Amino acid sequence: MDYSSASMNEVNVLAKLADMKEEHYHQLLTLSVIMELLMEKGILSREEIEKKALEIDGFLTTPPFPPV
Repeated sequence: MDYSSASMNEVNVLAKLADMKEEHYHQLLTLSVIMELLMEKGILSREEIEKKALEIDGFLTTPPFPPV
């Protein structure tokens, strides 16, 4: 691969990363709005959301198999 191809590849990767960051921001904003609306309407409490987040986080960080 020549220098210009490598440079263009790097530019494309950085552009894709910027797009992903923007999409991630919009997804987090949407999720935050939904959570706030659910709390405002009394459907869920902040404590219920926090409890479920800790539960899911514990599930995701626990290895799926016992350590050897």
